[in-house]
Amino acid sequence: MKKFVKSILAAGITSALCIANANAATYQVIDTGEVSGLEYTFAQKENVQGAKSLAGSNIYNFPVQYQYLDDDDFDNIDDYAESRHESVIDLKDLEDLTALKAGTPTGNDLAWARIWLSAVSDTKYQKVGDSAVLLNVNGETEEITIFDTTFDDGQLTRSTTNTVYGITNEGWVFGTASAPYLPLDFTESDGDEVTHWVRDFTTRAFLTTDNGNTIKSILPEEASYGGESGILDINDNRVAVGFASTKLYINTVEDFIEDECADPDYIDDIPVEVCLQSARNGLYHLSAYKWTLDESGDVISSEDLGMLVTPHEDDERVYTATAQAINNHGVAVGFADGWVDENETSPSEGETRSTYAVVFKDGEVTDFTEDHGEYYASRANDINDEGIAVGYVTTIISGEIKTKFYYVDTNAENMQMVFPDDYFTGSASIAEAINENGMIVGTGEVETHNTSSTNPRRRHAFLYNMNDDSFVNLNDLLPCDSAYTIVEATDINEDNEIFATAVVKNERRDAKGELMRDANGEIDVEDVVRAVKLVPIDGDIEGCNSVVEKVERSGAGFGLLSLFAMLTFGLRRKLKLTA
Repeated sequence: MKKFVKSILAAGITSALCIANANAATYQVIDTGEVSGLEYTFAQKENVQGAKSLAGSNIYNFPVQYQYLDDDDFDNIDDYAESRHESVIDLKDLEDLTALKAGTPTGNDLAWARIWLSAVSDTKYQKVGDSAVLLNVNGETEEITIFDTTFDDGQLTRSTTNTVYGITNEGWVFGTASAPYLPLDFTESDGDEVTHWVRDFTTRAFLTTDNGNTIKSILPEEASYGGESGILDINDNRVAVGFASTKLYINTVEDFIEDECADPDYIDDIPVEVCLQSARNGLYHLSAYKWTLDESGDVISSEDLGMLVTPHEDDERVYTATAQAINNHGVAVGFADGWVDENETSPSEGETRSTYAVVFKDGEVTDFTEDHGEYYASRANDINDEGIAVGYVTTIISGEIKTKFYYVDTNAENMQMVFPDDYFTGSASIAEAINENGMIVGTGEVETHNTSSTNPRRRHAFLYNMNDDSFVNLNDLLPCDSAYTIVEATDINEDNEIFATAVVKNERRDAKGELMRDANGEIDVEDVVRAVKLVPIDGDIEGCNSVVEKVERSGAGFGLLSLFAMLTFGLRRKLKLTA
């Protein structure tokens, strides 16, 4: 019997499902191993030397700055835990309020303090980040600190948002990260002294060529109030692509920054830094960008790859485009804002728009989503050196919004998306990567029930072969007794080795990283998300019956359903921008 773990990617009480699988021992799982200081790891990319870039989350020992909390805040944390603990796995009501106030909480109470801080939007409270950039070299995984800094006690603020997108064959790790939130003392008009938490920018491209010893960043063309930029891919010729802010949204500048943030009466009780910080969301037009780098990773030249459409001269909305991947011939793919009416040549001031997959080639930006009425949004996630791009479209199937994976030959004069069969008609699927052999990997839904926020469909990773039009659940290629359930595949090399994310049982730890025990004193176990590598081996297909169970309750507040959401939309691998 194949041992399926309780999936953390589903919630709600259901009966067990008996599923018949044809499993084959044609791949073996190589676990990247547990990483000290955090619970989950996610696969990103692997280079030809076997070095891997990983993402991590659910960081232990979050450094709560208790000195900035007063008695009312601690009472609010207590009330928050009391009202929610019955619906959260592993957490009980607050155990020791006095110890929490003293800054020496139990693991249970530290978890509640962190969850409460995450839920508070007021800038007067410490901000929580839960993402780490990891580098695995020769089997050893270490965290890379990007733009974060330390408090006076030497602890990282853990307030930054970090997304690693890949690693080059030279070992360069790249992605995007934010500045840390740091305390800013301020005296209000009535004389009250308060502290706000502010940061200098929200999204900035980073690159490290020396395993994290030094971090390089790329300033965007428009860097007022911080700007935005990101590196999403780098080819073997040291050409990087991504996005950068190119101009400001004039309405926000005029109505907010130049008005409210410059009004002495308004900023009498709010620091101007906080005012400007609140204006950054949606402040910039973002364009797809290309940077040519030298052997040290410094920028030699940069190029705006352009937009898909030219808006009406009176259209004041923000427009975006981004390049998500580039092959060694310099052809890039990504997505950009475009007109819902694909034949529109004279757009109105408020022309209806969406975002569509595009190819950046020979100085042009080309949309290859033919029928915008059927496929009303799309993304391109990867492209190989043969010019085959992969991604997904958004469409409606049986009244539900679904994504469907595709591939397309960008060399063709008339590019045609091909939609292979996936798990079933109503399954949502996303293609993440393609190798030079025409092998495509991604993730898709394997359950058929109607989805909801509390009962999402479970996802499994897939492997699709363009050469024979074969589609297979990667879990069907593992031994029947495998402890791993592969939920997402993000990379595949020319040896058909796959870098993926799996769910596997592991010893359970609390928010302080300390082992937890059950009622009998035995070390408890839980489902965790782990980056793994799948390596082809000789084997034969054999039949296996499996029992899949669902978790009865939602996970801890900084945990499980949010992780499912990330897997659902591929947010760790590729950038998701909103219009």
